[in-house]
Amino acid sequence: MRPAPGDLLTVDGRASVQFAGDRAVTFRVVSVPDLSTYHGWIWLAGYVLDQRGLATAKREIYVQLAGLRPAARATAAVPRGSSSRPA
Repeated sequence: MRPAPGDLLTVDGRASVQFAGDRAVTFRVVSVPDLSTYHGWIWLAGYVLDQRGLATAKREIYVQLAGLRPAARATAAVPRGSSSRPA
């Protein structure tokens, strides 16, 4: 799979050893920089998401394309006191 902006990915040890075990992350792709890499590897820019689907850190990561997997969609929490109805 070749990621595109907006994609939600699971990045774990299959994509890079730095994300093995409990260091796996859910990652929202913001951009795919056009940088020269080794065959089968790619740079991605985006946000690490928490369990609620909220961004916790902006990162650029270097990963193997073959190890990337689509992530289950996270539902972002609506802050208390917010209304989904227009004023």
